Amino acid sequence: MDAIDKLKAKYPGANSWKMGDSPELAHELATLIVKGIKTASCGSFASYHQEEPAPRIGSYNIILDGQDVPVCVIRLVSMRLVRFCDVTEAFARKEGEGDLSLGYWRKEHQQFFTREGYFSDEMELITEEFEVVEIL
Repeated sequence: MDAIDKLKAKYPGANSWKMGDSPELAHELATLIVKGIKTASCGSFASYHQEEPAPRIGSYNIILDGQDVPVCVIRLVSMRLVRFCDVTEAFARKEGEGDLSLGYWRKEHQQFFTREGYFSDEMELITEEFEVVEIL
């Protein structure tokens, strides 16, 4: 039984995944979570329709680094549907990236969603807040 399987046995129903769209970004974001700087994330509403099973409040997630190594387990504590243009400075700070400003968040996430295949200032996002339950 590998490390991910052991964690899934400890946290039944947990998904394992890495954040971002490159190994470098996955490593950077996982490090921010472990340090307690990143306590939120978001994704396009369209991408959530493709996830199996869909995330839900209270669910556990095993966060992987850029080499698919588990670094921590988080628990989802909040989810909201928000348009890109309505994301707040407070949420941008909780994402924990760059200089923590809304301007930085908008620039980087516009680039991310464009790489993902679709961006609009009016696009709907699922914003998530989470807590770290175990650092590995």
